[in-house]
Amino acid sequence: MKRWPIIVLVVITTTAVAIGAAYHIGAKLLQGKIVEALGPRSRVAALKVNWFTVELFGLRIDAPKGWPAVRTLEAERVTIVPDLRSLLSDKIRISSIVVQRPYLSMLRTPGKLRMVPSLTEDNTITQPGRDKRSAVTISTIELRDGSLELFDATVSRPPLKITMERIDATIRDVAAPAAEKTRFELTGIVKGIIRDGRARLSGWVGPSARNSSSRIALAGVDMIALQPYLVKKHEARIVRGSLDLNLDSEVRNNQLDGKGKIIIKDLELARSQGFFDTFMGLPRAAVIGFLKDHNNAIDVAFTVQGDTSNPNFSLNENLPTRIAASMAGTLGVSIINVAEGFGSLGRKGMEGAGSVVEGVGAAIKSLFGSKQ
Repeated sequence: MKRWPIIVLVVITTTAVAIGAAYHIGAKLLQGKIVEALGPRSRVAALKVNWFTVELFGLRIDAPKGWPAVRTLEAERVTIVPDLRSLLSDKIRISSIVVQRPYLSMLRTPGKLRMVPSLTEDNTITQPGRDKRSAVTISTIELRDGSLELFDATVSRPPLKITMERIDATIRDVAAPAAEKTRFELTGIVKGIIRDGRARLSGWVGPSARNSSSRIALAGVDMIALQPYLVKKHEARIVRGSLDLNLDSEVRNNQLDGKGKIIIKDLELARSQGFFDTFMGLPRAAVIGFLKDHNNAIDVAFTVQGDTSNPNFSLNENLPTRIAASMAGTLGVSIINVAEGFGSLGRKGMEGAGSVVEGVGAAIKSLFGSKQ
């Protein structure tokens, strides 16, 4: 009888060691599966499996050769809360994904907006033999204190870099295949040369971005940072100025209809190089004169229309053109030398966002054991 306590202690100790060993082996296997799902350039520093959550620490996806940044995606911590009952079915449901301090780099080239190519451009995700019937839905994705770098090779070489920081975002009803409506809200700081501005974006987007609704609000954004989008080469350069923008847009069957308002404040242009100097296609002298008579501000309403499925449609070209047209009416002058249409940011931007959703969905399906 005296041996029973010892036997019980040995059994308990052995069981605890076995459970601990199994836990660590399982965690290592799961970590390897995550890295495999995210692609060959991904790394995870540590992984923790709790009763109801999976936590990733130090997630990083290195950039491919020729990318303007060293990494495409990085996150300090990712917490995944799966619906445990769904893991045994063909329809995987994730209650929430919370990403702490994420970083994302994107590259815009003529006709294309690229982001996380190892997820969105890796053909192994759609290799024959994978079960295409399985699906994944994510109720909520939260991004907390994130940052973004957009490298735009369509306006300059090397690519122009636009940086956003302190990004907080919530994305609801994400699905792969695409959901009927994916809703989003985002706030962040737009970094500038002289000053930083604020950005707020909200709305929803449908499958393939054929239908969407969005509201964009910019406040106090440094115009120097946006100069390549606003003025052409050989036009008067911006020395100082801030921009407020509100744009409400609806897309139905790829037809964009947008209404907005822009306020340019404290605009200062570089010294004139000649009598025919222009700014956004307008005579520089007319712009300067208008500013002097209106408290150094230009306040105009504008509209934007277009077919987002047309490869020649470009929101960042179409928008300044419409703004310049409205400014011309306000200033009482004619537009000269306003270029229109190249690239396809409007269409490709939405398609890029959709492909990221598909890539994330495929990675999660692989992670939680979709059928092969």
